[in-house]
Amino acid sequence: TGESGTGKELAAQALHAASPRASRAFIKVNCAAIPEDLIESELFGHERGAFTGADRTRDGRFLMADGGTLFLDEIGDMSLKVQAKVLRALQEGEIERVGDTVTHRVDVRVIAATNKDLMVEAARGRFREDLFYRLNVLPIRLPSLRERMEDLPLLVHHFLALQAESSGGVPRRISPDALRILGTLPWRGNVRELKNSIERLTILAEGVE
Repeated sequence: TGESGTGKELAAQALHAASPRASRAFIKVNCAAIPEDLIESELFGHERGAFTGADRTRDGRFLMADGGTLFLDEIGDMSLKVQAKVLRALQEGEIERVGDTVTHRVDVRVIAATNKDLMVEAARGRFREDLFYRLNVLPIRLPSLRERMEDLPLLVHHFLALQAESSGGVPRRISPDALRILGTLPWRGNVRELKNSIERLTILAEGVE
């Protein structure tokens, strides 16, 4: 859990890379970006002819991630109908493609991320409480950048190096005064906002500092 821009996907990738599943697939799904009428097919796959436009059988993300890790980003935006099927997949280790009656066993580590308070969402009837408890085995809270400002200089220099690498130029230097000013800003967009700001500053700045 954590605010938008705190690096939840990076944390999930790090957990996968440090696990015995590192050699297998890391599959990610942004639950907020997929239309409600398509997310079930995206997660579980579909059979040919299951719906208009389904011209071939297709594996879903659960099957793609078999043996590896499935990252469900923004799971708080998933519909209640799909939540019920995800709960079954987690409890039973089984899924069925849309339009199919064959059950497939899957061995998937699921990491879910959200910037919402899922207990509040459950109390309001927007998130299944049983799914929350099934997911909440090992909660990890990522702090906002405002809570870890001691990391800001390290992050700034890291993003300066990344920007130089992508542009093929010499890494820019940042003055102590500029770094101090960055440390006074609220950074509501967290690390993502800082990264974008450093990229913009390196484009607009004259010279190497």
